[in-house]
Amino acid sequence: MTSGIRDDFLATARSAADLLREPAVAAAWNGPSALPEFSVGGLAGHLAYQVLLLPDALAGPEPQEETVSLLDHYSRAQWIDSDLDGDINVRIRNGGERLAAEGPAALVARVDQALGELTGLLASLPDRPARVPLWGPWSLRLDDLLITRTMELVVHSDDLAVSVGIATPAFPQGAVDAVVDLLSRLAVRRHGPTDVIRALSRAERAPATITAF
Repeated sequence: MTSGIRDDFLATARSAADLLREPAVAAAWNGPSALPEFSVGGLAGHLAYQVLLLPDALAGPEPQEETVSLLDHYSRAQWIDSDLDGDINVRIRNGGERLAAEGPAALVARVDQALGELTGLLASLPDRPARVPLWGPWSLRLDDLLITRTMELVVHSDDLAVSVGIATPAFPQGAVDAVVDLLSRLAVRRHGPTDVIRALSRAERAPATITAF
């Protein structure tokens, strides 16, 4: 069984793996990234985690926790509006740094292995509930989970490319559409429809920001 988001996720994940292979990333591994408190290696680890978490999340029986909608997931996510030094953000950074400790070659090898597993797995699984225990006591439908990971891959690929002074990768149009749709809906929820519409259509009345997070 396949869906557009599955193909787009895999293509975006392969693009992220190619970015992790860039010599500029390895050269800057221990230096600061464009994100506060993240090294380049730590940011690379966090980018890789968006792929590495999935084989375990899809293993075993379907979770029994409540299955929530995509937007409801983000209303529950602890990292949204958390301070830079809040517990959840410290855990996220530490997780990326732990993955980075292996070095760039080992990290890319792990991502490649996970992608090999996921290519077959995503072609066969139904759109069943899936859960990432770190998030909390709820599940997402598989395709919604992949939208969240595609967004993370796109956003953090840009962060990593900027951090090492190379061009941001091009992403599949379907992935771009899914990410822009998700971020737009989150921005509307955060700022209201009027501000988002003005930002997209009227420079003279645009608010200072319509960031989704």
